[in-house]
Parts: sequence; structure tokens; C-alpha cells
Amino acid sequence: MSLTKNPNVLKWIDEMVALTKPDKVVWIDGSEEQLNALRKEAISTGEMIELNQEKLPGCLYHRTLPNDVARVEDRTFICTKNKEDAGPINNWCDPAEMYAKLTPMYDGVMKGRTMYVIPYSMGPIGSPLAKVGVEVTDSIYVVLNMAIMTRMGKAAFENLGDTSNDFVRGLHSKADVDPEKRYIVHFPEDNTIWSINSAYGGNVLLGKKCFALRIASYQGKNEGWMAEHMLILGLKKPNGEVKYITAAFPSACGKTNLAMLIPPEGYKSKGYEIFTVGDDIAWMKQGEDGRLYAINPENGFFGVAPGTNEKSNYNALASTRKNTIFTNVAINNDDMTVWWEKLDKNPPVNATEWKGTKVNGPEYVAAGNNLAHPNSRFTAPAENCPCISPEFNNPQGVPISAIIFGGRRAKTTPLVYQSFDWAHGTFIGSAVSSETTAAATGAVGVLRHDPMAMKPFCGYHMADYWGHWLEMGKKLGDKAPKIFNVNWFKQDDDGNFIWPGFGDNMRVLDWIIERCEGNADAVETPIGYVPTKDAINTEGIEDEVTPEIMDKLLAVDTDLWKAEVADLREFYKQFGDRLPAEIKAQLDRICSHRRQCAGRVSSLPCKKCFQ
Repeated sequence: MSLTKNPNVLKWIDEMVALTKPDKVVWIDGSEEQLNALRKEAISTGEMIELNQEKLPGCLYHRTLPNDVARVEDRTFICTKNKEDAGPINNWCDPAEMYAKLTPMYDGVMKGRTMYVIPYSMGPIGSPLAKVGVEVTDSIYVVLNMAIMTRMGKAAFENLGDTSNDFVRGLHSKADVDPEKRYIVHFPEDNTIWSINSAYGGNVLLGKKCFALRIASYQGKNEGWMAEHMLILGLKKPNGEVKYITAAFPSACGKTNLAMLIPPEGYKSKGYEIFTVGDDIAWMKQGEDGRLYAINPENGFFGVAPGTNEKSNYNALASTRKNTIFTNVAINNDDMTVWWEKLDKNPPVNATEWKGTKVNGPEYVAAGNNLAHPNSRFTAPAENCPCISPEFNNPQGVPISAIIFGGRRAKTTPLVYQSFDWAHGTFIGSAVSSETTAAATGAVGVLRHDPMAMKPFCGYHMADYWGHWLEMGKKLGDKAPKIFNVNWFKQDDDGNFIWPGFGDNMRVLDWIIERCEGNADAVETPIGYVPTKDAINTEGIEDEVTPEIMDKLLAVDTDLWKAEVADLREFYKQFGDRLPAEIKAQLDRICSHRRQCAGRVSSLPCKKCFQ
């Protein structure tokens, strides 16, 4: 029985049923009774494995095929009628051509299977910032994950109503999990996502990156709001006031760790706290008071397991202790719990590695193997997080004071700096890049551009996306959040990190909020406002971050930045005439300065420092 009278939804479901020809159609109402029945069914068929219900209550385990363990960017498409609208960064195909290619693959694909119809809300039910999606799938794994990651069930239709056609249509089938026929395809002009031949979360949980970023970014451009690959955190000050920050980082830059940061003892004792609103995605819209408000459209965390432990991210680990789905981690067969690399130093002796083979864990690891896949995941309810924000479900969202960009740079970028204004901040976001690490395939230290951390997720032309940012800045005016850039990864000549990171990043957040309030010192440099050497609180870490180290952390090396400017000019060439003039002007602004460095502070050049 359907859960809505909306004719647009019903018509589309009928079309999908006619195409895929399932034996049965089940509408997901979101009730615990229905979900429990599906859990039992998935356990009985082996699709899911029940873990130790005393140690990990409500937790399940899932294993994907070895050929299906991560997002597949080369099989991910943006299909717009005009190729230029997709831009040079996205894979493009003509919509008519892609529909013609995929339709035969879906024809009868669900014969012998059940089609699950999943209505869901991205964002709190009733929020003016929320959007509705409907995903049809033949995977119970998808249903159970979507139950964690979204507000799933009949209530989602409350936001849609009985007549609206404003919902995102998602069609998924695991089919044969054939990597040669795997496609994750977005039709932004049709509000549609098609995914086939994958059973891995990032490719099949269509509310996640597919809807929440690729489709939503296109919607945001057309409707005057922003869908961003950003965490949202609240910083509570000793006076009880909470300031909210969003931040965007490429992978391997500590995004989730920052979202769930635990302040150092010196800050905790004074009453500072960090609250997590979101760890991955922010939807932002101008409120009635003119300020920018953000919601987390998701309802859970889809986190990378390896590297997560009590020291690196206590709150993330705590979030996984109940009602969590683990994918492609290792199993400790002695007590049916889970393990992954760097969880602790004690791999289980009686282990099942992620592909399903029973092994001696210590011996297996000692031979250079991974018990858990490097991209193994946990899907955990946000409500489990010890530091979840009291405003997590606020339908109006939270007001944003600061936006942070960051990347992994060994030498070029200082610990933190502030943009001159919103247009300059947009330029800083467009210039986000990271150097590859030893964990990445290929050479170490290669610069990879990832504008706003959105390169894999922008649903339209990246230059038009920057243009939208600039338009939002004009609309927000003097109520726009301040924009900053951070770099936790600056190194000395021996390759050692010189900033302690983790909880001590609170010290930088403190300066950022103080700058937003006009209470912190900074020096104007060609790239932005950099803290004076005594503006960052180093109480308790004086031995680690000496004045000399702080000089290095805040230094702006003109030779390195000349090379940076040259690299950016080359990077921007691919965007042609669609590159906003304001972005080019910001680059020219840096290059126009003359060297006039008399009286500079420490190693910081003055504003006119570049020749």
C-alpha cells in the first residue's frame, strides 16, 4: 500500500515498477516494526551478519564484493542537455543518450526481487531548508542504511504534500554488481539519480553525495541557497554564547576530527565546548534576519573506520557503539565484535578479514595485509554522538559566523589566515588544494586541486558554482560569515608536523571567532589577515609551539606564493570564459603588489610584498 496520494510520486513509482519488474513492492514507512523484520530477513539470507548484541546492541555487519568498495568517480556522470553546463571537471553524457544506454540494463532487473520504496527527508521534517527524495532499490542494506542516514519513512511526505513535484527521484539496483556496467548517473535538470551494479554505500545511498551535493548544489544555484561539502560545529564560549562554523576540507585533512573536536583541558576548564551539528554536508540559506543559516541534511554519520580510535576521535568511535552498520571491517570471531587498523594495537587472533576469509589477525597484519579495507565504513546514528548539538534538529538551522577552508600543505600555507572580504574568501575556496600523502596512489607531495572540497561533488560547471558563491555574498552583504583558511599540516625541513593538531585546533577556532567579533590581532599580508605571533593562545603547549615555531607556522613565503599563483593561473585556464572576473581579479590583486617590506612583523610580509 502506498504512503502518499501525491500523483507525481505514484506515477513515477508505477513507471519504475514497469521498468524493473519486481516480484513485490514494499513501501518503507519507517516504523521500527518494519525495520526489525527487514533486519531479520537480511540476517537470514546472509546479506547482514548480527554482531554481539550485548557489546554492540543493534549493530550489524555487511560485506561488499572486492570490486565494489568505494565511490567510482570514473563511472559517475552529470547529464545536462548542454555539455558546457556540466563543466570540465565532471564526466558528461547527453541525457537522452544515457537514458537510452541504461534503460535496457534496468529492464526486468528486479525480477525475482523485492522493490523497496524509500521516502526520505534531507533535513528535519518541517524545515524550510529540507528537501524530499524517494529512492527505489532492491537492497535491504540500502533501506537499513537510509534509515540511519536520513529522516526516512511516511513522515517525509509531510514536507512534499499531495501535489508538489519537487522531489528527487532515485533508482537503484545492485543488478549483478558488474563493475563494467556500473553507473552512478545524475540528471540535475530532471531531479533524477540512477545507480546500477553497485552495492557499496557511497554509490547506492542516493541521499548522500548524489542528492545532498550533486543534485542539491544545482538546486541551490537555481533557488538561491548553498549545498556544501562542509562540517557544521558549534563553539560554546564560557559566557554560554554559541558561535557556529562550517568548514570544508579535502579527504585526509581531519574534517570529522574537527567536527567532533574535544577542546584541550585549558579550554574545557574555562567552560568551552564543541557541539557537532554535522560532519560532512551543510545546506545553507539566508534567514529572515539576513544571516546565513545551516542545517545538516543528514541524520547519521557514514564514516571511514580505519584510523578511528579513542585518541584520534573519541566521539566518532562512541557514536558506533549501538545501532550501527559496519561495512568491510574485520570481525573478531571470539566475541562477534569488529576491528580495523589503528582501532588499537591488538588485531584479533581469531579474525575474519574484510573479504570473508578466516585468518590469524596478528600474523595476517604482520605479513603486510589489511584486516579491514582502507575504505571500510560505519553508518552510525547522529544521536549516538556524545557531543551532538542541541540544535541538531532545529528546523531553522543555526546561524553561521565563519566559514573555513583547508588543505594539506607542507610549506606554502600558514596555519590560519582570514580573507579580506567575501569575494576574496570565494577565491580562497576556489584555490583549495592538498598535497598527496604516502597513503595515496602515486607520487608523494603532488598538488591536487579540490575547490571548496567539491571537485567530485559539484553538480554543474565549477566556474558557475563560484559565480553562485559570489552572488550569495552580494545577497548577504555585511551579514555574510567571515571566511578563513587553515592548514594543520605545515612541516619543518625534516618532514615533521610543527602544529600539534587534534584538540589543539581549538586554539585556532578561538582566534577565528575572536576575529569575527573584532577582538583578535592580525597582520595584513598579500594573501589575507594572518594572526600576530602572540594572537594564538599557546598556554600549555609553550614547549611544543615556541615563538620560533609560531613564526614558521604563520610565515608567508613570497617565493612559494609566486609559484602558487602561477599554478592557479594554469588551473583556472580550463574554466575558460566562465571563470568569474572576480576570481581572476583576486589573483591579479596578489600579483600587483610591490615589495615594500620595511618594518614587517616577524617573517610576515606586508601587503605589498610580491614583486
